[in-house]
Amino acid sequence: MHAAVGHRTRYEVLYRLVHGGEMSPTELADAMGIDDSTLHYHLNELVDVGLVEKRQRTERDRDGLYTYYRATVFGEVTLSDGVDELIRGERAFDEMYDSSAE
Repeated sequence: MHAAVGHRTRYEVLYRLVHGGEMSPTELADAMGIDDSTLHYHLNELVDVGLVEKRQRTERDRDGLYTYYRATVFGEVTLSDGVDELIRGERAFDEMYDSSAE
């Protein structure tokens, strides 16, 4: 699980889903500026560890079926109470021990 959010792209995907809500792969790829195959690889990694879930629209319209991704509760907690807290702690540590500030 740590390896899943330890990668910059996967962290950004999880961050966008936690803070932006449910998104389609096209919306994510456009927002992040990455290609579809790279995005789907990282989405699958996040789904495999339970941080993100995939939902497919069950009703077909003229454009076909749509797939959406959203953060799971576990993904939200991991990001807000885990990774974000670690980043805040690291920044505080850097500020406390910044030798260039003297």
